[in-house]
Amino acid sequence: MISLDNISTEDLRQVLAEVEGKKPSQRLMAAINYLEEDGATLQEVAERYGYTAGWLSRWLDRLERLADEPFEEVVYDEHRSGRSSKLSDKEHEQFVEALHKSPEEVGLDAPAWSVPLARHYLTEEFDVEYCERHVRRLMTEAGLSWKTARPEFHKSDERAQEAWQDGFKKSATTWTTNTRS
Repeated sequence: MISLDNISTEDLRQVLAEVEGKKPSQRLMAAINYLEEDGATLQEVAERYGYTAGWLSRWLDRLERLADEPFEEVVYDEHRSGRSSKLSDKEHEQFVEALHKSPEEVGLDAPAWSVPLARHYLTEEFDVEYCERHVRRLMTEAGLSWKTARPEFHKSDERAQEAWQDGFKKSATTWTTNTRS
């Protein structure tokens, strides 16, 4: 059984009272649960939090450092900046502005934005290539949401269905400005 030799559950509870954020709180709660529950295995406690026994074991080892180091250096992860964006901030703003216009307004021959069209626009306008998944993420962050045709509901009003079908022609999936907050 792994135990924290230099840290008590009371110490962990004091740190938990001061810590902010889901992950650090979750890590401390898992450690407290493991130490307080007689007969609990690493696997059982870790699974409650959606992790593996190895994850909990590493966190118990890391929490041992609380005896010598400030809790901020132990329970919080170091900032990871990730990969820098291929688009500059100015280019990103221009892309977002373009997405809020119709494709025709920015010189593309299409009635609405789609992921392949936005990807093509990024390549042509900024000489930047992104995978479709990332372009979809950029479009969502820009406030667009994915819209597609819905199947008709069998109990709906027939006249309303006909009116809707008269004004709608099914085409490829389109992206529109998100109106939800």
